[in-house]
Amino acid sequence: MEWLNSQDEECFVIVSFAIGSDGMSQSGFTGKELLEKTALLDGVDAVGFNCKVGPNHMKMILKDLDLSFFQDHGTLLYCAPNAGYPTVLGRRVVYSGSPEYFAGIMNSIRHMGVSILGGCCGTTPDHIRTMAEELNQNPQPDPSLEEEQPSVEYKTEDPLWAKFKQNKKVVAVELDPPKNDHIAPFMKNVSLLARKGADFITIADCPIGRPRADSCLLACKIKRELGILALPHMTCRDRNLNATKALLLGLAMEDIHSMLLVTGDPMPSDLRDEVKSVFSVNSRQLARYISNLYPESVCAPFHMFGALNVNAVNFEKQLELAKEKEEAGICGFLTQPVLCPQALENLKLARKTLKGKILGGILPIVSYRNALFLKNEVSGIDVSDEILNSYEGLDKAQGEEMALKLSVKIAKDIEPYVDGFYLMTPFSRVHLMVRLMNQLEEDHLL
Repeated sequence: MEWLNSQDEECFVIVSFAIGSDGMSQSGFTGKELLEKTALLDGVDAVGFNCKVGPNHMKMILKDLDLSFFQDHGTLLYCAPNAGYPTVLGRRVVYSGSPEYFAGIMNSIRHMGVSILGGCCGTTPDHIRTMAEELNQNPQPDPSLEEEQPSVEYKTEDPLWAKFKQNKKVVAVELDPPKNDHIAPFMKNVSLLARKGADFITIADCPIGRPRADSCLLACKIKRELGILALPHMTCRDRNLNATKALLLGLAMEDIHSMLLVTGDPMPSDLRDEVKSVFSVNSRQLARYISNLYPESVCAPFHMFGALNVNAVNFEKQLELAKEKEEAGICGFLTQPVLCPQALENLKLARKTLKGKILGGILPIVSYRNALFLKNEVSGIDVSDEILNSYEGLDKAQGEEMALKLSVKIAKDIEPYVDGFYLMTPFSRVHLMVRLMNQLEEDHLL
């Protein structure tokens, strides 16, 4: 923006943004955030909004602004909504908003402190003429256009986040959601894990892109019926922003205010002809979007976790993305499993670099075949040759004993650098996770 510093003194600069009816830009920034940052730039005379929404939605977006902020910085406000919303008739795009309705809303906007008024898509000379007449003839806004503001009910602190404030190691255990509606075994396993020491259960969101029971609905069911805290995963792959916001509002109503945000695994090749991915945003943009829902849309803020791949070849890039996630509102990370020396070194570096909580990933490997598959076919996981060779020739029982032994060793290695452990259940072997938690407690790691 260096050109602003060399502008002609007679030049008047207006910087305007297109914002959706939810008050968010396509990149996940709030209109309030964009205007306040822009108002601080040298050479900007006015900031505001244009296009994308009709006058009433524009008015609701403007209500979120702190007008004194712009007055203190000597920056004027600008507003140019569309005439309404378009309808396609044949080959024509038609805006049905009347000039009289447009003018009445714009008069209300004028009295909110907006100095420069105009119109964008769908507005005609009649809209502008009628607005000018309304502003001159009716110095007071039409009270029938004003809405009564509902009272806000503020909720208590998220109990999941409260656990992190106890300065004790937190244990999260991941369970894959069921592939069918046979929920009883899943709920039984959740209850067992909670009784044996899990602080909360994490639930994947259609892992590897294949359909399973919805993670958010399961989290609500677990909390409501068992009183156990759950952390649902939420991908960017399967929902647009409208569907995502609707889901978040439902979670807030159920007092679930923590989730893990991930971009999501790509859709399996055999499903791509039938099922299409929906990537409206990435995980960083989604985090910023969710951060800005409080307090206008939800009564308590969400606590968002992100994924951290400590097995990445270019881990410096992973750390850059992680720092961007923290700037967007991410308050903690769940790492991929630590199964090689380089992953441990990367975890140490993450501890020095990141501000948020870190739960170190531990995935018990139960057999030589399992280790081979993870090493060669699962993206984001690296198994050391030492661990791989330790399973060769072991039967099922011996494989589980080795899984327990190595998992405890990994927990000891990563304990100084994490705020808790993220235990991933292999093949629904909940009994193995119970044994692991018991051993971690005996070894004073919890």
